[in-house]
Amino acid sequence: MKDYFVLMADIVDSRRSDQNKLMSNFKTVVSETNYENNELMLSPMTITLGDEFQGIVNDAKAAVKLIFSIEEKIVHLNAGFKLRFVLVEGKIDTPINKIIAYEMLGDGLTQAREALALHKNSNIRYYFDLRNKTKSEALVNSMFLYQSIVDDWKISKDYDLITKFIKLRDYKVVAEQLGKTRSQIWKREKSLKIEEYFSAKSLINYISELP
Repeated sequence: MKDYFVLMADIVDSRRSDQNKLMSNFKTVVSETNYENNELMLSPMTITLGDEFQGIVNDAKAAVKLIFSIEEKIVHLNAGFKLRFVLVEGKIDTPINKIIAYEMLGDGLTQAREALALHKNSNIRYYFDLRNKTKSEALVNSMFLYQSIVDDWKISKDYDLITKFIKLRDYKVVAEQLGKTRSQIWKREKSLKIEEYFSAKSLINYISELP
């Protein structure tokens, strides 16, 4: 029986937030992610328990792309929450539901849910359990580096600037669009560790493509 890649996530400390705003933003993030990244999924990201979602993705490479897309959308929308992700490679005994990630059973789904529950009290927001354990460990370690950068983006007023850096890459272009001096924006690029962010992403994408 074929192995599948189960991606699950839940909101970190969801009970401490404004529930109505939180759920509205969460639904928007999931909906837009599905629409924009349909080709990366066998079964779409589906909200299951209010503050959690699950889906079946093509492979580890697709999962990493989805995680980055979700994280950048949260910043772009100033959605006001962080997610904890798990990716598990395992068996699914029932047919894949291509419309909604419901009514599927198998060890892969069970293991992913157990991993998500196990890591609820952990400071690490990304967990991988793949058949290739060396690759899993490399992804966990590199994503921890990525997390150390994005979790330092704590001031919501910076999110528009960060979004522009992500979209435009060149601080000179960002400065021109914002009507700021290049020196001002260059300093913000350094303080926000934008170059390190792109380096971390490049490393993680590379690892995700390894066999």
